[in-house]
Amino acid sequence: MSTEVARGEVALSKTAHAAERPGSAARRSRDNRAGLAFAAPFLALFLAFLVWPIAHGVYLSFTGQTLTGAGGSWVGLSNYTEAFADPVMWRSLANTALFTVMSTVPLVLVALAMALLVNLGIPGQWLWRLSFFMPFLLASTVVALFWTWMYNPQLGLVNWLLAPLGIDPVAWLQDERWAMTAVVVTTLWWTVGFNFLLYLAALQNIPEQQYEAAAIDGAGPWRQLFSITIPQLGPTTVLIVILQVIASLKVFDQIYMMTNGGPNGVTRPVVQYIFEAGFTGYRFGYSAAISYVFFALIIVVSLVQLRITARRSA
Repeated sequence: MSTEVARGEVALSKTAHAAERPGSAARRSRDNRAGLAFAAPFLALFLAFLVWPIAHGVYLSFTGQTLTGAGGSWVGLSNYTEAFADPVMWRSLANTALFTVMSTVPLVLVALAMALLVNLGIPGQWLWRLSFFMPFLLASTVVALFWTWMYNPQLGLVNWLLAPLGIDPVAWLQDERWAMTAVVVTTLWWTVGFNFLLYLAALQNIPEQQYEAAAIDGAGPWRQLFSITIPQLGPTTVLIVILQVIASLKVFDQIYMMTNGGPNGVTRPVVQYIFEAGFTGYRFGYSAAISYVFFALIIVVSLVQLRITARRSA
């Protein structure tokens, strides 16, 4: 008897589910349509301003399109062949790599030092935080104009401060030996505030109990720094390095306004060369080809960074 009852209950359950299926299917379909309606504005903007420009840029890279609209015929891989044989492009890539290395290291170390200083709880923390982060809010044109005057060989503040040390005036932005260093210092002053903010937030999330336990065990401030603080900041450091490398590879604004890639092209980044090829040389197709070569290099760098991060996490 119990077996028959169980079978009857299973049959009733299947019948009930079967009866509910049309309604539930209609409800799911209605929910899907509502979800698509909510996502439609974003999808339209995504397709119009990201997918279409990328696809059109890839097409342009295989044509001889110019700024005037002429020469839009298909040229195949000619633009890419020319790009790989272009010494100016490779020099621009080398300048970009040099800037990335020179800027990333101090932007990480200085930001960490600033965050540790503020995290000590010294008086006037609001003033320290404001002064460290405020330059990051300035527009690139303001920063470039300000530091161009600072580096002025005759009237600049930098040479005026170095004069008591017996250092002769230096044409910082006109000297091939110092132009890239000058741009890196400007970038450090301008953007270090963002990294400082990330480090400060990470420092304030470290449990205080760890420092108390270390102090009980006799660990001093330096021991706590290297055994607790820096290891706990590992994920934040990885994030900052990845963000900083990507940002440095795309450098353009401050260099274009301060040195215009000079002197003699020693500070010209690849993004500026892409701009010059397209809007000064009127070669949109060739400019697009260079941009996608650079894009592929950024992808490779990002994958290497992610690989290194995954190994460290493992």
